Amino acid sequence: MRTSWILLAAAIGTALPAWPQAQTQEQEQPQALFRSSVNLVSMAAIVRDSRGKVVSSLKREDFEVFDGGQPRPLLDLRTEKAAPASVALLVDGSGSMKVGFSADAALRVSSAILGSLDRSRDDAALYSFDTRLLTIRNFTHDLKAVNGALSEVESWGLTSLYDAIAGTAGMVAKRTANRRAVVVLTDGADTSSAYTPDQVAEVASGVDVPVYVVVWDARAPESRATFETARLSEMGRLAELTGGRLFIAGDHPSMNYAITTLLEELRHQYVLAFEAAPRGGWRSVQVRTKKKGLQVRTRAWYLAGSAD
Repeated sequence: MRTSWILLAAAIGTALPAWPQAQTQEQEQPQALFRSSVNLVSMAAIVRDSRGKVVSSLKREDFEVFDGGQPRPLLDLRTEKAAPASVALLVDGSGSMKVGFSADAALRVSSAILGSLDRSRDDAALYSFDTRLLTIRNFTHDLKAVNGALSEVESWGLTSLYDAIAGTAGMVAKRTANRRAVVVLTDGADTSSAYTPDQVAEVASGVDVPVYVVVWDARAPESRATFETARLSEMGRLAELTGGRLFIAGDHPSMNYAITTLLEELRHQYVLAFEAAPRGGWRSVQVRTKKKGLQVRTRAWYLAGSAD
């Protein structure tokens, strides 16, 4: 299994990233493969005002797109609140999740997210990981079945958190829904990943899959060790570069805030489209608004054409 993670890392920066194998608990599934769009770039974006309130009334002419620092025309803007959503829940199955209330918190957040989806149009999948990426339930509109499968997540062993996020992003990238996201539920420990946080951020950003990370840590910030603070900062950067967010939940109010905010953003995503740069490879991109006091959060990169 460690070999599959090494092969995954070797695929970084190519036009055809190879994702780690997701396994069912009984048998191995075929390796997923994703090809990035050559001509049209689609990007999810969240806009908030200076008070942190979501802004959902902007029009195409209110946005500016900068590709490698150069302005690029915005071809389309969609704001369908009722558009289908595909959400992958990635629940930490490492042994450290047995400590405290981490596992119970993960179940509560997962159940709340599934309960907010509409089974007539939305679908969800459930993955777990230790040193492997396990498929507990493939994408389905049967949200009750996904919710019921949460009890099948077992906690044991080491953990490859960053590798699992990269692999799950590859699974979600194959979905055609306008609104897509990976929601990671973890205590934040990573002991054996081949990927670094920045590499995972590049991968997930390149396929336009926002990554939301909910870390359960009941300790006060001042009681966290320096290396832990640095690790949380790395996860926050990973989430931010993909257009997602990091939430640190240590009690019920902070957990409820994470759930409410995450669901709010999933429902109020703008989807922007612009023409890809003619030169292939990884491209940095920024999206801004012409209106003052508004902040736009999107992924930081996209893959144009061939990376040769």
